[in-house]
Amino acid sequence: MSAALKVLQAGPSVLIEDMGRPGYLGEGLSQGGGADRLALSEGAALLGQDAGLAALELGAFGGVFEAIAPLRFALTGAPMTANIDGQAVTWNVSHGILAGQRLTIGAARKGVYGYLHLGGGLDTPEVLNSRSTHLGAGIGKAIVAGDVLSVGPDTKSVQTGYVLEVSDRFSGGTIRMVESAQTRQFASAELERFQAIAFKRDPRGNRQGVRLAAEAAPFAVEAGLKILSEVMVPGDIQITGDGAPYVLLSECQTTGGYPRIGTVIPEDLPRVAQAAPGTALQFELIGLGAALEIHKAARTEMAGLGRRLRPLIRDPHDIVDLRSYQLISGVTAGHDSPQLDEEP
Repeated sequence: MSAALKVLQAGPSVLIEDMGRPGYLGEGLSQGGGADRLALSEGAALLGQDAGLAALELGAFGGVFEAIAPLRFALTGAPMTANIDGQAVTWNVSHGILAGQRLTIGAARKGVYGYLHLGGGLDTPEVLNSRSTHLGAGIGKAIVAGDVLSVGPDTKSVQTGYVLEVSDRFSGGTIRMVESAQTRQFASAELERFQAIAFKRDPRGNRQGVRLAAEAAPFAVEAGLKILSEVMVPGDIQITGDGAPYVLLSECQTTGGYPRIGTVIPEDLPRVAQAAPGTALQFELIGLGAALEIHKAARTEMAGLGRRLRPLIRDPHDIVDLRSYQLISGVTAGHDSPQLDEEP
């Protein structure tokens, strides 16, 4: 029987996503793809496969999935509760599941987007060189109960039971941005005010973009709404007609006429996408040279993800500092232990 995953239950926003469709901006189609591309790369590293393979993106809630055949899988991105037939499974770890077993994934404990990766990737039909769902363009659909998802051949180049330590990008924090097309049309005081405010991620948001909320006066630019419609990219921070900032995400529109106060660098965009409503975000303008250095370092780190894997359960023979570990804890009655200060 060919490998597949049967969907028994699905949250309201379970989508098939990969790295998206670059190269179609001129035709009016944004790249789309996973909201957190770093999570896609982390899952690929855990399973020893190409980061371009499609996975399930779980928007805030997961679902219940049954393996039709034995599968390897990994869970990355926003940590969610998860178990196989009632036995808890760990996030950012590669696991195995047998035919007939059920994987249950609950709500996100932090962040927004979790990812379910399968050894061999999801083998659904390609549209314009990608398997990604792009709801705004009418490509694909949300996954629902009853769907059976084909899985591609698994190379099994990495065994299960490996963990990847990842940084916390689910708690907001400082977001770095570079100048955009209209940044210099904002007064310097207005730009400084934007960087000084501790915004909160507004409940209004989706894969197209998220609104930033703050108890502050609306933002404005001298050009106002007289800016011609022009190309938009993920990371652009638009100041809309009511003066509220919106950060555009992977499924954003391709053109727009609202002024942009800056553009979030790609390395920090997952932090914006993974900010749950109410999460604090603050912005810092950096130079293009600094942004390129960050991008270069991130590419190097991404290429080395596979080398950072370690066994979830370590073999005692491989632990060089074993004697520093407290292997047994607790107390005794005293009379059942030998007195070490007495001679035998």
